[in-house]
Amino acid sequence: QVQLEESGGGLVQAGGSLRLSCAASGRSSSYAMGWFRQTPGKERDFVAAINRCGGSTAYADSVKGRFTISRDNAKNTVYLQLNSLKPQDTADYCCSGVYSRNVVSRRSGYDYWGQGAQVAVSS
Repeated sequence: QVQLEESGGGLVQAGGSLRLSCAASGRSSSYAMGWFRQTPGKERDFVAAINRCGGSTAYADSVKGRFTISRDNAKNTVYLQLNSLKPQDTADYCCSGVYSRNVVSRRSGYDYWGQGAQVAVSS
């Protein structure tokens, strides 16, 4: 079992950048990891995912070319770099984990979730 904690959220102007971090309590190197985001009244949507070794990634079309997922297994941490932010990127961003060697992009494919980090983008 692994516990996840996000950090790095905040308020930023449109066009700006943020980096979110997701620290795992245990050894996360055997876990595929992902980022999802949610706004009030809507379902949690896929943003990005990475396999356990970091060699494969996947992105939602809405963030391709702007967001980058990466991981440092020595630090048990996964990152999401958010560039060229838009007001529509405003959401609560949650990281997720599952024991798998593959990239997992389905919400139902994950077993572990963090509490979330709020990202707000002003126009």
